[in-house]
This record gives sequence, structure tokens and C-alpha cells, in this order.
Amino acid sequence: MTVERITYHAGGKRFIGALVYDEGVSGKRPLLLMAPNWLGVTDEAISRTQMLAGSRFIGFVADMYGDGKTSAGPPEAAQLADALRADVKERRLRIAAALATLVSESEKRGIGDITRKVAVGFCFGGGNVLELARTGIDLTAAVCLHGDLTTSLPAKAGDIKAPLLVVHGATDPAAPKAQRDAFEAEMEAAKAKWQMHTFGHVVHSFCEPEANVPGIAEYNEAAARQTYRMIDYFIADAFDGRL
Repeated sequence: MTVERITYHAGGKRFIGALVYDEGVSGKRPLLLMAPNWLGVTDEAISRTQMLAGSRFIGFVADMYGDGKTSAGPPEAAQLADALRADVKERRLRIAAALATLVSESEKRGIGDITRKVAVGFCFGGGNVLELARTGIDLTAAVCLHGDLTTSLPAKAGDIKAPLLVVHGATDPAAPKAQRDAFEAEMEAAKAKWQMHTFGHVVHSFCEPEANVPGIAEYNEAAARQTYRMIDYFIADAFDGRL
């Protein structure tokens, strides 16, 4: 699959994302924005986007830190992510710029069906996708996997236009039940079209094979396998207008 590093700008800053697509497929395909975890546009994030996009989508990995910066892990990754969590407007600006870049680069190459756009985010990226949805931006579907669930700028009634799928671990210490309850209350008040699936005895990062921090972030093969099936069905139903 082709991977092109794409430079774009937002708020006067430079960002470098990754456009991912199967060059052997002709015709226009739906767009898939991938918001990676707090490590940034890593090789793992690109590989995950290749897996999600396959021959069906044009994928783009969003750069949230600028200049394609990546992190090896905490404490640096926590500092980078927390700075954006504390500045919701900037966070929304950056993830929206990534989506706009996916649209423009797909149009430029004549390979994207810009009428069908989805966003999928992992961990910190899941929170980024939810913030994008809260802006009311035009998305066919948005998916948050073991992500940040709460925000300092909650959605109001009618703000969220995209159907939302949230998949979470019941014992996730990064976003515990209090966050799930607050998110549920926010979505109901916003009259959003949303659903949440919670896996019992599962912690953070369960869809990421490289996660290995016992009791905090652990890959769970069964939960991951079922989650990816849910994503496929959810997006297919969104495209068909059946949600």
C-alpha cells in the first residue's frame, strides 16, 4: 500500500500526517481519518491505518503534535496529550485540519468519495474523534476506541450530527466509569445518535497488540477481534443510512 507523508497547516503551525491507500484499486473510495494514540504518527499507527483502510478506504493518520512528532511513551506522551486536553479549541482545530487535509488530498488525486467520511480514534485519538464530532462537522460515522470520553466543552442539543460508536473496557483506569456516566449524560442531553459497548474485565488499549502495562493498558485479542467487527458493521450501516 502507498504511504505518503503529507504536510499541512493549522493555526499557523505545520503538521505532517500520512495518507494511506491501495494504489492497485481504481475508483473512488470512502475516506477514513485515523486519530492515533498519544504516541503520534508512528509506524504502528500507519500499520493500523493500513489494516483499517485496506482496499476499501482512503486513510489518513492525523498529526496532533506538529511536524510529525512522535513519542516513545510516558512521561513525554502524557505531557503532549495533556496539553491538548487542556486546550479543547486547539485540539478541535487540529483534528478538523487533518480531516480537511484528507478530503483535499483525496480530491487532488481523484481517489476519494468525499461524500462518505468516517473517523476512528484510539485512546487519546478516540477523544480527538469525539471532539471532532462535537463540532458538528460532516461525518458519516465516528468511532472511539478506549478513548477520552469527557470534555470541558460538552455538546449541546443538536451539535453532534455523526452517529457515534464508543467501545470501552469496564476496568479502564484512564477513563473509568465516572467518565462513561458523564459521557452518557452528555450524549443524551445532546440528543446524539450514539451507542457504547463495554467489555467486562478489560482495561485500556485493548485493541493495540503492543500494549503491555499490566492492569493499565493490555491487549485483549477477543475484545479487539469483536471490536473490529463492530466497526465494520457500524460503518456499513451508517453508509446505508440504517443507524
